[in-house]
Amino acid sequence: MGATPVTPVQTAAPEDSPTGAGASPADATQAHPAAGAAAETGLASPPAEGGTPRSPLLRLEGFEGPMDLLLDLARAQKVDLARISILQLVEQYLAVVEKARRIRLELAADWLVMAAWLAWLKSRLLLPADDELAVEGEEAAELLHERLMELACMGQLARWLEARPRLGRDVFARGEPENLTEVDRSGLALDVPQLMRAYLAAMRRTAQRRIYAPRTLRLWTVQDALSRLTRLLGETPPGWNALDAFLPDALPDQAVGPDAIRQRRAALAGTLIAGLELAKTGQLELRQDETFGQILLRPQEQEPQTGMPPTGADETENGEHA
Repeated sequence: MGATPVTPVQTAAPEDSPTGAGASPADATQAHPAAGAAAETGLASPPAEGGTPRSPLLRLEGFEGPMDLLLDLARAQKVDLARISILQLVEQYLAVVEKARRIRLELAADWLVMAAWLAWLKSRLLLPADDELAVEGEEAAELLHERLMELACMGQLARWLEARPRLGRDVFARGEPENLTEVDRSGLALDVPQLMRAYLAAMRRTAQRRIYAPRTLRLWTVQDALSRLTRLLGETPPGWNALDAFLPDALPDQAVGPDAIRQRRAALAGTLIAGLELAKTGQLELRQDETFGQILLRPQEQEPQTGMPPTGADETENGEHA
């Protein structure tokens, strides 16, 4: 495959850089105070939170300090990679990993990525000058770069998976059901078809007995009201009397609730219609002083007929003629 030309990495750092070509290991340590503090341990830089070292401490020609610092300086082209031996870098890395066997696996993988990056940057400086060999070297370098990127992605994915809740450690599944045995002590030996047939037979018997019969209501009719009103007109004192006074004392089939209200309304309506019929025939008078007011009634007064001689006058005339 074709590869684009790779810009060579600068082999000389700026003069003001503490880790340039002429910088000593002490200068590199002064440029990174954490490296000087960790130099006494001989294994790695000062521990991060939790007591785990961040990166291995390297003592190479032209540099002395943590590996992560060397990688940052190499990427920024502030360190002379030509003076650094890859063999010494690998040997010191293996020695640190061998001594620190109790470190976490993902931390060792991060250190491996750092060392691989440094080896890749170093290999860019060692590419041959020949065009054909340079192309092959560039292709190998690009392939190494892709694999390093994949390794970094896998490391991030591993840390993400490690941070997720784990079954059996952070969350727990539902326990197994208890081993319970059901014992039927009813003594019934029926199957489903027999049960359904018995249920249908019971439903048929119930349906045959349930015959709808509407309830008969005895209400106060107009004829009952006419008979009572005609009988009471001769017994009531003269003057106006309320219509409620002519209602029956005991309604038929006295009940409570809606039936009692229905019977009282029927008695009141029947008495009113009976009063209107008697008023039409001239037997009584009706009066209502206001709308929706109380209805009053009284017997019609009998007036003597005009032009008829009194009873005493007829007898006198008959005696004179005699």
